[in-house]
Amino acid sequence: MAGKGMKSLSEAMRGLSLVTQPCRTLPVRQPSAACRRMMATTVDSQPANITRSVTEPWNPLTTVPLTIYSFPSLEPRSLEQWSTKHLHLPLRRDILHLAVVYEGDKTRQGTASSKTRWEVAGSHRKIRPQKGSGRARAGTRQSPLFRGGGKTFGPKPRDFSTKLNRKVYDLAWRTALSYRYRRGELIVTEDGLELPLPDDFLQLAEAELLGRELEDSFVRKYVGELMTSLQWDKVHGRTTFITGDRRPNLFTGMDIAGENGRALELEDVDVKDLLETGRIVIERAALREMIKEHSSDLVSRVAVKGLPKKPALGEVLIR
Repeated sequence: MAGKGMKSLSEAMRGLSLVTQPCRTLPVRQPSAACRRMMATTVDSQPANITRSVTEPWNPLTTVPLTIYSFPSLEPRSLEQWSTKHLHLPLRRDILHLAVVYEGDKTRQGTASSKTRWEVAGSHRKIRPQKGSGRARAGTRQSPLFRGGGKTFGPKPRDFSTKLNRKVYDLAWRTALSYRYRRGELIVTEDGLELPLPDDFLQLAEAELLGRELEDSFVRKYVGELMTSLQWDKVHGRTTFITGDRRPNLFTGMDIAGENGRALELEDVDVKDLLETGRIVIERAALREMIKEHSSDLVSRVAVKGLPKKPALGEVLIR
């Protein structure tokens, strides 16, 4: 019985073996015409040549176009080319962070001050005997333990300013301008940027025929409608105007309608101001002066014959 069982088991295993089974092959399906056409198109298309030959000269982008507009019509007046070192730098968040922190530390007042026990007015005699009173020993009335006494480790006037390399700070300025330029949020206008208030209103204001409240309400409404028509108002992120010097109508109008933007002189602008609002409107002369002042990292101490010392400022292409 055991032999018969082993025999039947071996026969069963032999039947399940893949070696003994004849191999069956699936029929090969021919692709349809649409499939053959798609496959042929894919195979026949040549990949784009993304490599460059060693013998070909490498001509990197050195200038970018910049349009100069008129204000407030925003009519193009001229086309200029500016160096990529000025308006097309890559975004460096680390450098911008260093510049903003540096400016914040530099503007801290640091005037907090408190009196120590030696600066509090009053007699410095011992208020009670050392022993015999049954109370804790005490010194003078100016002790920090008593009400009205000095403060332990209190604040004193100090300088919170930190240090930052000049070249890094100048690079942060041009990085902020480049960030605005690539996003289309840097609008450069002609020199003499000013808010064009109506002549009738200016005549009445100069003659003092309007009250202060009426003048402010008219300017607020006029500036609000102008900023809304240009999509520069609060809804679209507000606007920062930068001029070389103070312009009466522009600065007064933006002070009254401050919810839509602000106006700054060039000497009052920081890197943080270039990053806060939705867009920057700057006149051409102010932009040239800003870049000229913050280009220390572009000046090389090594003189190379035939190479300029630093990139030139904007050159007019079309006027």
